[in-house]
Amino acid sequence: MANMTITIPEDLKEEIKKHKEVNWSAVTRKAMEEHLRKLHIAESIASKSKLTQKDVEELDKLVKKSIAKQHGLTNH
Repeated sequence: MANMTITIPEDLKEEIKKHKEVNWSAVTRKAMEEHLRKLHIAESIASKSKLTQKDVEELDKLVKKSIAKQHGLTNH
């Protein structure tokens, strides 16, 4: 198995040190595997998509506008 070095904020390091019973390497590995699984699903969906970059940008604007409206962040 390969080793990897990561950088974390000092406050996170201090919290982690409080829980020596946790196998943080396993926790990190599991989180990375899960994130990669989600990326693979997204890539699979995107590879079959007929949307253009312009379509995606327009959808992005609509979603953000809707979220802002739901949270009262617009003047409309």
